[in-house]
Amino acid sequence: MNVPLKYNLRHLRVRWTATLVTVISIALVVMVFVMVMSLARGLRSTFLGTGEDGNLLVLRKGALAESSSQITVEDVKYTRYLEGIQLASAEVIVLITLERASGGNAHVQVRGLEPTGLELRPHIKLVQGRLFQRGVRECIVSSKVAKRFPDCRLGGQFRSGKHAWQVVGIFEAGKTAYESEIWADADEVREAFRRSFYCSMTIRPVNTNAMAALIERIESERGRQLRALTESEYYHAQTKTAGPIQVLGACLAAVMSIGAIFSAMNTMYATVGARTREIGTLRVLGFAPGSIYLSFLLESILLSLVGGVLGCLLSLPMHGLVTGTFNWSTFAEVAFEFQVTGGLLAAGMVFALVMGALGGLLPARSAARKHLLDALRAT
Repeated sequence: MNVPLKYNLRHLRVRWTATLVTVISIALVVMVFVMVMSLARGLRSTFLGTGEDGNLLVLRKGALAESSSQITVEDVKYTRYLEGIQLASAEVIVLITLERASGGNAHVQVRGLEPTGLELRPHIKLVQGRLFQRGVRECIVSSKVAKRFPDCRLGGQFRSGKHAWQVVGIFEAGKTAYESEIWADADEVREAFRRSFYCSMTIRPVNTNAMAALIERIESERGRQLRALTESEYYHAQTKTAGPIQVLGACLAAVMSIGAIFSAMNTMYATVGARTREIGTLRVLGFAPGSIYLSFLLESILLSLVGGVLGCLLSLPMHGLVTGTFNWSTFAEVAFEFQVTGGLLAAGMVFALVMGALGGLLPARSAARKHLLDALRAT
């Protein structure tokens, strides 16, 4: 015979203060867990969504990122006229320091590109202003950069070194890594920042057969030390930036979960102590120790269930919130959005239930092992 569920619900309502403390502690742990995991998921999604499968990226061998790659002008001239290329853009990457609207400074990536660079990225949309002109120190910035850095708003100016750049347009890049960049004419960027080289080339082959041939041709030229890979492969490798955030989130959630488990355990032990005579009465009425064990364990799980739901609800307002973090590959700040998904909410609920189960195991065992006569004698 099982203990009725309404018995547990009634007790949780009567001891509402202890119930509330436990629920809040579990809710806070779940909220932090979901928030940190959504942070890492948003960062990974930003990189995985960047790049065209039909585009190739040419870098110097050994370079882990465009910003650390150097391609000579001769390499660009050689590569540009290889057979099988439909479009090509030689590009240069520099880092500048700008002041955030929230205070403090951050490194922002400036991409100098040729006019064909815009054709190679058809998902980029200019939403305000106009495109930059060649031969003039003008630039366009992403909408996220414009929001985070006041000097980068439409019509504004920012200085880098001795040079001033005019912001003439705002673009949107569909939640990709380009949302963290400023774009300008490649030759102007090279001249302004005294770069005698390019950093990369973006190439669109005429078809998939030409792509394989181009990769083999580019990488087989020993004297040039170049490598070619698809844009998708390159940005997939950049997802390792999310690794430290995931580790931090796991460690933080683990530490906080210990406190939540002890909170649930303390509540359930107090419950067992206050209901000793009730436990004895349940035994007299014919309820087996196993039923009492399951009843008290279920009570702890109910607490964690409510706490998990509350924690998930508290994390929902973070969805879509724009933030930024340091990219250890490019040494620039990358902007991205929190992504609170159904999978993360489900993981948060499972996490809450595990905490409730662990917190209720020992108290439930203590309740089930109460001696009948000792329980009835309790005052």
